[in-house]
Amino acid sequence: MDFAFDARTEELRAKLLAFMDEYVYPAEAVAEEQRAALASPWDTPAVVEELKAEARRQGLWNLFLPDSEYGAGLTNLQYAPLAEITGRSPQLAPTALNCAAPDTGNMEVLTQFGDERQKKQWLQPLLAGEIRSAFAMTEPEVASSDATNITTYIEKDGDEYVVTGRKWYISGAMNPDCKIFIVMGKTDPDGDDLRRQQSMVLVPRDTPGVTVKRAMRVFGYEDHSHGGHAEVVFDHARVPASNLIGEEGGGFAIAQARLGPGRIHHCMRLIGMAERAIELMCRRAVSRTAFGKALAQQGVVHNWIADARVTVEQLRLLVLKTAWLMDTVGNRGAHTEIQSIKIATPRAVVDIIDRAIQLHGAGGVSQDFPLAELYAGARTLMIADGPDEVHQRSLARRELKKYL
Repeated sequence: MDFAFDARTEELRAKLLAFMDEYVYPAEAVAEEQRAALASPWDTPAVVEELKAEARRQGLWNLFLPDSEYGAGLTNLQYAPLAEITGRSPQLAPTALNCAAPDTGNMEVLTQFGDERQKKQWLQPLLAGEIRSAFAMTEPEVASSDATNITTYIEKDGDEYVVTGRKWYISGAMNPDCKIFIVMGKTDPDGDDLRRQQSMVLVPRDTPGVTVKRAMRVFGYEDHSHGGHAEVVFDHARVPASNLIGEEGGGFAIAQARLGPGRIHHCMRLIGMAERAIELMCRRAVSRTAFGKALAQQGVVHNWIADARVTVEQLRLLVLKTAWLMDTVGNRGAHTEIQSIKIATPRAVVDIIDRAIQLHGAGGVSQDFPLAELYAGARTLMIADGPDEVHQRSLARRELKKYL
């Protein structure tokens, strides 16, 4: 693979860096002030809509979608350095560019598996940034890391599907702009093939029987970055049979197709989060004095900064290799690498942010710096999109097969 960015990536990268400096970073404090004054903490601050309008005006919009009919038409390798930049301000930048999860994964699902009616009704307004969406898969009563455990029931009744179940940590569901859920449940719970029992259906938020019960906290606080995480109950919610995505029994395969790009996008942004932490660590080190000399002169601080730089460079190379493989041999061909970055990146970035927090002392865990929020986001990704242990198990089995 060629390590140089191509001309288009360089152009977009320069534009995005300028956009971050001129618009995004100054908007971070503004967004917090506006959110504090809103009637609901889940409403979108006005500055976010201003950022979205400016990003769209500059052509920094839907960069994540490789299908040029719907998005920017970038490869994974081209998108990687751009997603990394947005990770430096995860609360604002991905949303500003219409590149925030879970909407990105949902748009990919609709692009690949949705029919023309579904695309017109839901994909188009998502692409335009007019609405938000949620992906309802995780359940509190079962180990959802094993998707075959899911108990939500999707029953065919004439020309309708009836959805019954309880989900939680459904990202984005607290946002009033969230208008549509992609719900994964079982249409054939007694089927012999465990991976053909599940299906996905589109359930509008205003469907009778759908109740967003409460916001789920992350490390004790409410996460506003994606419109919150909610517990959602589906109590015999009826939707037209035409809301089925793909075919009955295709839910597991669709989920796998959705999670591949989602995992690498998270890792791309995590590297940006680590870079922000290193920057804050260095600024703190040269501006604070302890025991008669600057923190930057303390040997342990040297070690933290050096180790963080080495780690980020290693992670970036692995993520870029994975992106290149996904582009050249497909997601299946890059399966080992996708699992590798999912295991390695959140774990390492948590450690880097933790060192930055330590260097900031009490300020590191306060609301005056973004480190606590970055830490919570990175630590959560050791669970999201499949816990690390699930990927370790699968990766080890693949390695052991070579010797059996």
